[in-house]
Amino acid sequence: MILVTGATGTIGSEVVRQLAARGEKVRALSRDPAKARVPAGVETAPGHHRDRASVEAAMAGVRAAFLVGVFGPDDAENDRGLVEAAKAAGGASSGGVGRIVKLGAIGTGDPRLGRFGTWHLHGEEAARASGLEWTILRPSAFASNTLSWATAVREGTPAPNMMGGGRQGVVDPRDVAEIAVAALLDPRHAGRTYTLTGPETLSAHEQAAVLAEVLGRPVPLQDLSPEERRAQLLASGLSETYADGLMVTARFIHEGGNDVVTGDVAEVLGRPARTYREWAEDHKEAFA
Repeated sequence: MILVTGATGTIGSEVVRQLAARGEKVRALSRDPAKARVPAGVETAPGHHRDRASVEAAMAGVRAAFLVGVFGPDDAENDRGLVEAAKAAGGASSGGVGRIVKLGAIGTGDPRLGRFGTWHLHGEEAARASGLEWTILRPSAFASNTLSWATAVREGTPAPNMMGGGRQGVVDPRDVAEIAVAALLDPRHAGRTYTLTGPETLSAHEQAAVLAEVLGRPVPLQDLSPEERRAQLLASGLSETYADGLMVTARFIHEGGNDVVTGDVAEVLGRPARTYREWAEDHKEAFA
């Protein structure tokens, strides 16, 4: 049995789908199992990454776990708690959890990212010290982040550009999930930290140009000033701490801090990483 936390999220849902397609036994942790849309044969368990008791209950009978524990600046200890819950479930020799794969973020530990760069550190440190087989994934910006433009694209209005002119190694979430699945199933990935990017770096305007070609119509962007970005983040309901952390991240990206391409996707999967254009072609109906 493989437990997937964050099972209805961008990466977790795809990990569930890919594992189920391989015929693996999967348990999906969900706040509301009745509403969770999972493939046939997938078991669901009620729980939340901030509810330690529910996570521990979901670990029963599990041999490997995909851990997603950071959704904001207040989740560092919960991220560590997921690893501790896996460790408490017992190692592989006792029939318990023997392998964990932690989803993190590119730039973790980089001092230029300020507090944002520390959000995943607690969980990473706990994973490395757990005594379990561990793999850490540090993906760059998801191609699917541009789904936030969908309403504006459908309406023909400029979509807000929150990240300035910086370039990022935009990665397809399907590639991240495929690597997570490989690490959950194959011990050869134990002890590795993979920084996952696409095959090229793109700015937001370059992504918009690709999407425009795929859709056959313009995809204009509105570049927001730092003040406008912060106001929009706060208006969306984020706390000041969260908004300020994202502002530091935006500056980091704008200054070229995330202009990085690695070969880790190709190394693990034995094929080139998917391009943003491939993702856009496969998801163009979302902008129709």
